[in-house]
Amino acid sequence: MKIIDLSHEIHEQMTVFGEMEKPIINRKYTVEKDGFSLHEICINSHTGTHVDAPAHMISGKKYLDDFSLDQFYGQGLMIKADRFAGSEIPLAFLKNYESEIQEVDFLILNTAWHKKWKSADYQTNYPLLSEESAKWLTQFKLKGIGLDTISIDATNSQEIPLHKIVLEAGLLIIENLANLDALPETEFIFQCFPLKISKADGSTSRIVAFV
Repeated sequence: MKIIDLSHEIHEQMTVFGEMEKPIINRKYTVEKDGFSLHEICINSHTGTHVDAPAHMISGKKYLDDFSLDQFYGQGLMIKADRFAGSEIPLAFLKNYESEIQEVDFLILNTAWHKKWKSADYQTNYPLLSEESAKWLTQFKLKGIGLDTISIDATNSQEIPLHKIVLEAGLLIIENLANLDALPETEFIFQCFPLKISKADGSTSRIVAFV
């Protein structure tokens, strides 16, 4: 079995959404000075590779800690959608994979945008699901939809329709996935366990695949 890391590294100069605050990592104690090492870490709940709960956008919906652990583990399917830069991923394209999507818990869209992670280009022009595609995906038994982009919606979106469609249906959204080219195009085990935080609207997570 091979374990594939799908998470970006957390550090103080990392990419963040728009003008959101970057992490603060205070090396508060050191072995040399204090006899032990301890870091004080300040990050928002959607820093780096992370999971969105339905409560992130929909009042009255589940927080991450309302789900059983089963929600964060299951069969995954990776679909390459890198041909759609600057445009929507149409329903006709996804329907080519309908039988495969019916058999998995997580759909992972590889737009190749993870390769732009450290550049300003990462924030714009990435492929987006069409609203029709997003609604269609909610009819399956999916636990979540993962992407290698900064958001499932455009960064300048005011209405955030795709978040609302997917989260209203009770699915997780997993954003800022990394290293998706290492995934096979056949099924694999996907896990996106969040930190155990009370009333978590989202959580930075160490997300991996088992092949």
